[in-house]
Amino acid sequence: MPRFNQSALVIAALTTTIAALAFPVWSYTDRSGTGVSNMAAGTVNTQWGPLTASDRDLIVRVRLAGLWELPAAEKAMAKSDSATVKDAADHLLVGHGDLDERVRKVASQLGVEIPNQPNAQQQGFLAQMDAAQGESFDRIWASLLRKAHGGIFPAIGAVRNQTQNTLVRQLATDTNQTVLDHITMLEKTDAVDFDALANGTI
Repeated sequence: MPRFNQSALVIAALTTTIAALAFPVWSYTDRSGTGVSNMAAGTVNTQWGPLTASDRDLIVRVRLAGLWELPAAEKAMAKSDSATVKDAADHLLVGHGDLDERVRKVASQLGVEIPNQPNAQQQGFLAQMDAAQGESFDRIWASLLRKAHGGIFPAIGAVRNQTQNTLVRQLATDTNQTVLDHITMLEKTDAVDFDALANGTI
C-alpha cells in the first residue's frame, strides 16, 4: 500500500509539472491570438495589426537615433562657428525631439522595449565630436550624421512598404520625412566628407 501511494504521488507530480510547463505556451498563444507559425516568425497580433521583428527593429532604431543625434545637435550649437551647421543642428533638434516623443508613445502602445542610452558605436561618434574643434568638428559632425541617416533610410522604406501595423506605418512615414529633411540640411553645410564616407575612413 505505501508503494502504491508513492507511485501515485510521483505520477501526480509529473503531471503537474508537465501541465505547468505547457500552460505558458498555451496561454500565450490563446491570449494573443497568435498562431504557432507567427510565434516562430517573431510576429504578434495587436489591435493595430501584426507586429513583426522588422517593425520592432525600426522602433528601436528610431529611438537610438534620437538618443545620440539630439546630443550631437546640441554639441554643434555649442561648438560650431558655421551658420549652416547650426541650421542643420536646429533641424535635428526639432525633428528628433518630435520623433523621440512619437517613438516612445508607439513603443509603449505596442509593448516594445526600447533603449535609454546610445549604443557603443554611437557613444564613439559623440566622443569623436567631443575631441574635434573648428572645421574638423564640422566635418566629423556632418559626415557621421550623414552616414547614419543614409544607413537607416533603406530600412525605413522597407518597413513602410511591408508593415501591416498602422502605428508602425505612420512612424515609418514620419521618420522618412524627418530623415530626408536632415540629409538635405546636412548636405547644405558643405562639411560632409563624401570621399571619407566612400572610403570608410569616417
